[in-house]
Amino acid sequence: MIFEQPDECPFYLVSRVTLQVTSALKKGMAAAGIDAVKPAYLGVLLCLWAEDGRKTVELARCARLEPSSLTGLLDRMERDGLIFRAPDPRDRRAHRICLTEAGRAVKRPAEAVTAQVLARVFDGVAARDLARTMDVLQQVLTNIEEANAS
Repeated sequence: MIFEQPDECPFYLVSRVTLQVTSALKKGMAAAGIDAVKPAYLGVLLCLWAEDGRKTVELARCARLEPSSLTGLLDRMERDGLIFRAPDPRDRRAHRICLTEAGRAVKRPAEAVTAQVLARVFDGVAARDLARTMDVLQQVLTNIEEANAS
């Protein structure tokens, strides 16, 4: 595919949307007094809020992150007081990623900010269009993951 204008290029549009939504989420989290919650942390936090104490490899799979990317993210989340690493009692080589009290406490306000920002971002977008967009993005992620696995 060859694109004449940036607005014709899917990569450009996805990256611009990502930057703008990330900025809105950062501002929203800061305004809510939970600036320790970075937008990049949300995938990991959602997985841990659903099931705390996951093994690192399970968490990477849930958040759809490469283990190498997850390591640095977990380092920052640990530094920001949201998680801690605990040895797995059944496997000396593995660690479990656990929420701290602060990591559990930010769940409701972070969910509220995220919902508010996304409601504003998707204002005027029909539910069926949003569902279709999410299906397309899921397929794109799957395609990329499959291509990287080969």
